[in-house]
Amino acid sequence: MQKIFKKYTIIIMSTAILSILVFNFFFSASSSRSRQLDTFNAKIDQVIHTMENNQEELASIKENLDEDYLTRAKAAAYVVEKNPGVLDSVEELTNLAALLDVDELHVTEADGVIRYSSVPKYIGLDFHNGRQMRGFLPILESDSDDMHIIQEAQPNTAEAKMMKYVGVSRKGVKGLVQVGLEPIRQMEAQERNTYDYIFNRFPTDVGEEFFAMDADSGKVVAHTGKGGDSDELEACGLDSLEECKSGAYRTVDAGVECYVVTRVYGDVLIGAYIEKATLYHTFWKNILLTFIYLLVVEVIAVLLLNYLVKQKVVSGIHKIRDHLSDITKGGLDTTVEVGGTPEFEDLSNGINRMVRSVVSSSNRISKIIAMSQIPLAAFEYQNDMDYVFVTAKLGELLDMDADMLERYTKDPEAFLHMIRVFMESTVENEKDVFYAGAQRYVRIHFTIEEAGYYGAVTDATREMLDKRKMLYENNHDQLTGLSRYPYFKQKASHILGSMNEDEICACVMMDLDAFKNINDTYGHDVGDRYLQEFAQFMKELPKEHCLVARRSGDEFCIFAFGYRKEDEIKSLLDRFWKALRSKTVSLTDGEECIISASGGYVCTNDRKLSLTWLLRQADAALYEVKRKNKGHFEL
Repeated sequence: MQKIFKKYTIIIMSTAILSILVFNFFFSASSSRSRQLDTFNAKIDQVIHTMENNQEELASIKENLDEDYLTRAKAAAYVVEKNPGVLDSVEELTNLAALLDVDELHVTEADGVIRYSSVPKYIGLDFHNGRQMRGFLPILESDSDDMHIIQEAQPNTAEAKMMKYVGVSRKGVKGLVQVGLEPIRQMEAQERNTYDYIFNRFPTDVGEEFFAMDADSGKVVAHTGKGGDSDELEACGLDSLEECKSGAYRTVDAGVECYVVTRVYGDVLIGAYIEKATLYHTFWKNILLTFIYLLVVEVIAVLLLNYLVKQKVVSGIHKIRDHLSDITKGGLDTTVEVGGTPEFEDLSNGINRMVRSVVSSSNRISKIIAMSQIPLAAFEYQNDMDYVFVTAKLGELLDMDADMLERYTKDPEAFLHMIRVFMESTVENEKDVFYAGAQRYVRIHFTIEEAGYYGAVTDATREMLDKRKMLYENNHDQLTGLSRYPYFKQKASHILGSMNEDEICACVMMDLDAFKNINDTYGHDVGDRYLQEFAQFMKELPKEHCLVARRSGDEFCIFAFGYRKEDEIKSLLDRFWKALRSKTVSLTDGEECIISASGGYVCTNDRKLSLTWLLRQADAALYEVKRKNKGHFEL
């Protein structure tokens, strides 16, 4: 009762706690998603604002640098025009480049080949070669003295070095002056204008990741997460990610479900995501704390209620339970006496009456079984019992004396082992029938359950002896005691099919010579005795190597097996025929004769051959012997 009361109290309070947790779960989950959506939107705004500022800065830097570089190129052209002698020395050109604060200075003639340069190895390069250099050919092709070209930073033709070149027309001479600079400030500004640069320096909370995706191709162009996440994002699909403007769950991080928020900015889809587990980390922590608080309240309430029930009710029930346990273990003389309340007294009296009735019924049933003379016994054991309950005839059926049976009943494990040992002595082709001694059989029905085991034992001796006698008579010739021909073929076929590769066997067909004459002359009784004498010779063949049978009338068969050589079989048959010739059979008073038999046999080591075919071959050999040389045997 205490457990039932505790169980239902726990169920009711747990249901209430679960209801509170479910309500708290949905409310807190919605709140967590809403907060994360606001956070991601604010940070995406910051990314866009940073990108716009960087673009403005880059445009300003580019414009200022272009004007500055063009001024230096024009200054170089002016110096070359006013002081052509500077072209005569690489050192002079190098000094001029340093004075103008440029990294390279090149001068060409009308043919577009660099004739003079502050970088000697570039002398001889042709502006007609290379994509970067060809960009300045319009200056050479123009007749204007004010023609100029400002290239964007790109790898140069000579060394693929990132450079920014500015070219202007020479004054008074067909050709161009070109200055080159390493655009460090511009490249730094361009780098700051990439999403990778912004994402790498953008403040993020634990578990937050940002990405940028081309709005046309769906390729990830920047990402703060692990390398494999880019493939996961692209696998989500551009359309699927665009639907996350108000926040949605997508499988992003190596197959993990994430909360994703995106926004289209120009030709780029900017997004942020966080693993679902990280998003709900604080949420689960709050849920867990709430659960712990409620659980503590529940435990205290259950303990208090349980204490009250134990003091008022359970102690009396435990006393009754202990008495019942003693009764179950075999103490049927135990008297239950529990007072304190009228209900407990009535219950105690009812249990005592029930036990007395059970004892009386068991005694009556045992006496009825004993009086009926039915060869039946039963046994039972329950896990909480100290002994095995058995009926009177069990010892007789299992061939055990009273002392031995008593020892087993006091040890349930030993009794179970004894029954299992009995059941190992199985009778072939019989279910639940086992040997119980010489020419004794029992049928055992046995069941093991979680609570224990039980079974019934009946005497099956008469049944088995009758069945074996019937089986023998069905399979053996009544006159000679030899196997009948169908039974012989069945056993011989089995042996033939299971021979080893190094074994040889033989089928022998035999026929008694002049048997019809004996029958006609001396009568059937003498003929029967003649057959029995011959059968006796066949029975003396080694049983471990020979099956013998009467086929019909005066025809007999032998199946010899288990030999390794054909000579061994021939030796066996030699001894058999020699024994026949040495033994006489009495026909009438004073008249005797030797049993004469002809035989034909065939040997084989091929277990795939059929027995029927072998018998036909042996029968054919017998026919030849009967025709040519009666009283002998041949292969």
